[in-house]
Amino acid sequence: MPTSPPRGPLVTRDSAGAQLRALGVESGEILLAHSSLSALGWVNGGAVAVVQALLDALGPDGTLVVPAQSGDLSDPAVWGNPPVPEEWWDRIRATMPAYDPLLTPTRGVGVIPETVRTWPGALRSAHPQTSFAALGPRAAEITGGHALDCRLGERSPLARLEKLGARVLLLGAGYDACTGFHLAEYRIPSPHVQVGRPAPGGGWERVTEVSITSDRFDELGHDFERDRPVVRGEVGAATARLFPLADAVAYAERWLPVHRPREDEFPHPRA
Repeated sequence: MPTSPPRGPLVTRDSAGAQLRALGVESGEILLAHSSLSALGWVNGGAVAVVQALLDALGPDGTLVVPAQSGDLSDPAVWGNPPVPEEWWDRIRATMPAYDPLLTPTRGVGVIPETVRTWPGALRSAHPQTSFAALGPRAAEITGGHALDCRLGERSPLARLEKLGARVLLLGAGYDACTGFHLAEYRIPSPHVQVGRPAPGGGWERVTEVSITSDRFDELGHDFERDRPVVRGEVGAATARLFPLADAVAYAERWLPVHRPREDEFPHPRA
C-alpha cells in the first residue's frame, strides 16, 4: 500500500530556534524543558535538531535541563504497563541492573530528553528513578547532590532550579508532564510510600518517599494558565508554553490541598 506523505510543517534547527526566541526563550537563562517530538511536525534531523535549536536559543551561557527519569528501575509488583507474572518478581528484583547515570536510559519522557542525556558534556543527577540531565555552565550545580531518598523535593534539582530562577518550557507537552508541580507535593501534607529499587551496591532496597502523582495536573495547569502569566506560542505544529518554575510551584502549593485532597491516602490511627 502507498504510504501517506509526512504531516507538516517542515521544522528545521533554524526555524525552531527562531520560534523559540520569538516565544521568549532568552540567551543565558536556565530552561527546564518538557517536550514531545511528534507534536512538532516533520523535524529535519529529529531530536538532534530540536536540542540544537534549544541550545542555539539559550546561547553558550544558558543551561538546558530535562527530566531523565528511569521509572522501570522499580518494584515489578507495581508494574502495570504491562504487568509481569508474580512468579517473576523475586528474580527480577535479584537481577535488575543498578542505576548508572551514564548507561541507564530514560523511560517515558520522550526521545528529546534521551538525546540530551547522551549529548557530549551532559551531566545527570544521581537519583535512580527521577534524575535530571543538563547541558550548560550551571549543569553541575543543578544536577549535583540529588538525594537518593528525595525524588522531586527539596534535595532534588527541582528545588535548585526554582532557587536559580529557571523557567519551564512545555514544548508540545501538556501540564501533566510538568515535574515542577511535584515539588509542591513535598511542601503540603502528602502520604509516604515504600519505594523498591535496585540498590547501588547490588541487591534490592526499599526507601520511604513522599507519594507523588500527576493526577489532575492537567486541571491544575488550566487554572494556573488562567490566573498567572504564561507565554504561549507555536514551535512547528506544537503549542509551546513558557513560565517561571517558581510561579508554578507556588500556585500548586495553594491549589493542590483544595482541589486534590489526599487525606484518604494517609494511614488512620487505630482506635
